[in-house]
Amino acid sequence: MQKKIYVAGMDDDAVAAKVDEAVKAVAGVTAVSSTAAKCQVCVDFDGASEDAINAAISSVGVTVLG
Repeated sequence: MQKKIYVAGMDDDAVAAKVDEAVKAVAGVTAVSSTAAKCQVCVDFDGASEDAINAAISSVGVTVLG
């Protein structure tokens, strides 16, 4: 499954890299790409819960929108 998640607080590429690292650590995530300019995180996952992915994003100080 693929999901595009919009976020607030991802101000630069360094924060986007931290988001990538945190989301990649979630079991079941197969790919992740964060783009600071678009304030979005694209995640491919199989078996990972969306709650776990959102929690990983939030863990680096970024707010998940909607």
